[in-house]
Amino acid sequence: MTPAGPDDGQLPPPYRGRFAPSPTGPLHFGSLVAAVGSYLDARANGGAWLLRIEDVDQPRTVPGAADGILRTLEGFGFAWDGEVMVQSRRLDAYHAALVRLQLDGDVYPCACSRREIAACAPPRSIDGGLIYPGNCRNGLGGGRAARSWRLRVADKTIAFSDRVQGLVQQNLERSVGDFILLRADGQFAYQLAVVTDDAAQGINAVVRGVDLLDSTPRQIWLQQRLALGTPSYAHLPVVLNAAGEKLSKQTRAAAVDPSAGSAALSAALRFLGQAVPQEISAGPVRDFWPWAIATWSIRRIPALRGMLPGFPA
Repeated sequence: MTPAGPDDGQLPPPYRGRFAPSPTGPLHFGSLVAAVGSYLDARANGGAWLLRIEDVDQPRTVPGAADGILRTLEGFGFAWDGEVMVQSRRLDAYHAALVRLQLDGDVYPCACSRREIAACAPPRSIDGGLIYPGNCRNGLGGGRAARSWRLRVADKTIAFSDRVQGLVQQNLERSVGDFILLRADGQFAYQLAVVTDDAAQGINAVVRGVDLLDSTPRQIWLQQRLALGTPSYAHLPVVLNAAGEKLSKQTRAAAVDPSAGSAALSAALRFLGQAVPQEISAGPVRDFWPWAIATWSIRRIPALRGMLPGFPA
């Protein structure tokens, strides 16, 4: 899907966007940037903005983090549409999607451990993992038991026009290989969950961090296999710390404080290339949102992978 107009970067209605944080810790400045970008793009396009808690990876979920994220968003004045979707309550939907792929022959059981894959010395994938060499593509040998389920990919290029990053092209077979949808520990993979959930929520516009850009061709391929629509995509630069690392729980990113109000929201907006007057950043949150919605332009966002925040993070 391409922008409707040549100047404003708007999308045709009806627009349905979403923000989908993972409850692995409190909301930090990097997540606030993603929330601000997705919220403003939805509201500026006259669309809906839905909220989803992506806790499908239960081992990484921190108890109480989801409630803390919701309270922080409320404290900053975000208003979402409808009920919050929670992935851990949707395991039956992911199972149904996997069964459909099994019946269509698009997935196969895999008995390989990470150590076995590494022993084959395959090249590194585009996101730093190992490209699966296809050991189990034609069946499990020697009476071996399945550990996971993988989606078959083709030697073809997936291409899409990102509203921020421009043309993106990726050959899945050469860049990723057959990828996992059901892990050895019984957890459904993020790729399957996010595609299933976007379809269930009717999402047709995804605005998120550029750290997920390389995953998008996999999601498009999966959408095609499940006969689902493909949203438009806009991948925002991610916030880096002083060491050049993406802000995350693993890099000990500090929680963002709603009491910072318009100052924090304005810092997120400036990070996204928008000019914010001093009177807006120093004013109340109730004045920030109408102004920000009215002046939002996705075309001003820098097409970068990451930047320092310019705000305490």
